Amino acid sequence: MTAGQPVRVDRRAELATALAEVRARIASACAAAGRAPDEVSLLAVTKTRPASDVALLLDLGQCAFGENRPQEAAAKVEQLTELRPAGGARWHLVGRLQRNKARSVASWAARVESVDSARLADALDVAVLRAMDRGERAAALPVLIQVSLDGDPDRGGAPADELPALADLIAGAEGLRLHGLMAVAPLGADPDRPFATLAELGGRLRTAHPGARELSSGMTADFERAIRYGSTCVRVGAALLGDRPLASP
Repeated sequence: MTAGQPVRVDRRAELATALAEVRARIASACAAAGRAPDEVSLLAVTKTRPASDVALLLDLGQCAFGENRPQEAAAKVEQLTELRPAGGARWHLVGRLQRNKARSVASWAARVESVDSARLADALDVAVLRAMDRGERAAALPVLIQVSLDGDPDRGGAPADELPALADLIAGAEGLRLHGLMAVAPLGADPDRPFATLAELGGRLRTAHPGARELSSGMTADFERAIRYGSTCVRVGAALLGDRPLASP
């Protein structure tokens, strides 16, 4: 190898190391919070990353993947099917969803984590029932209500005072299953108070809807603190896949 030439890193080994480190961080955070590691699932956020990375993570035993944009996700689902025909991946939509994209999402999503309005819930319900009629999916769609913790309309999320009515609507929808709440900590703020607020809202939701036990919160920079406040699913991108942006498929 010529002096100064960069060392080629095997991508599978790189991802294996990162995955082991993230899982160790989750286990350590669970231990510190007095929780069992299996109480918290890992969602690998693969937005802007190639399907080849998803395939390698799937080989390493990571099965749940989060995408932000429906169009990118649909293409990646198809590409992964070619790369790993045996399947096994579960795709979650974690980004904002427009109602006119509901039909596409209904065909591939294992869970939508960004439902924040009655109109979106209604559109997804219709799309899922039609997808089931067409044989594109076998069961109702699990969803999380995205709750706004900072009131910023550009980041999505339903206001806290709208959660009860929205939860009742989703719970009564034939094509949807209410599984809990999702939230993103406010930018530039200490996340402890928002995570505590989310935990409180989750407790209220479970009182009315006992099956809605999921709290999806925490990302690379703050997921240990989210686990302390009861997160059951952490959404990790950079710590697994690195900071270098790649072109969308």
